[in-house]
Amino acid sequence: MGTKQSGPIGRPRGFDADEALERAMLVFWKHGYEGASLANLTNAMGISTTSMYAAFGNKEELFRKALERYTEGPSAYLARALEEPTALGVATAILAGTVRTTTRPAHPHGCLGVQGALATSDPGRGVRDLLAAWRNNGCSRLRERFQQAVDEGDLPPKTDPGLLARYVTTLAFGIAVQAASGVTSDELQEMADAALRNWPLT
Repeated sequence: MGTKQSGPIGRPRGFDADEALERAMLVFWKHGYEGASLANLTNAMGISTTSMYAAFGNKEELFRKALERYTEGPSAYLARALEEPTALGVATAILAGTVRTTTRPAHPHGCLGVQGALATSDPGRGVRDLLAAWRNNGCSRLRERFQQAVDEGDLPPKTDPGLLARYVTTLAFGIAVQAASGVTSDELQEMADAALRNWPLT
């Protein structure tokens, strides 16, 4: 008489896919895609390589899932910022959210979406393209929000929503890189405040 299998083969007892993905996200966030070895990932996740493949697929698929988690978790401030009633409020909330998220003591500094592919070689092209699309999507959503602000009279009629969106996202990515280099949250917030003093760009 055979024993009944209680779960997928290869997963340790008590395996928590949600917790394992959270830990994988933190490893990718800290080390980037290529810097995160399978040993780093599986050690942090508390599972074997076999279990990782069974649960999440290959390393690139795991990274895609980790990026989704990052977007819905640490990077969720973008979606909230887009709901601010004014364009200046949107930009202010995005930059403040970037500073807060990229300098939080309990998390890696910098941004997973920026740091993740800075040193990606040809084999990691899929991840590099994924992150480029991720960053461009954020900029596109911001451009649409600024276009709405122009249409509603919140921004001057001659405002270029695309330029303004690129300006804010470039500032945000710059903040992330500076945060990863150890620049403090206070310094970064001062820079963000200074950048928005002449709002909007004309």
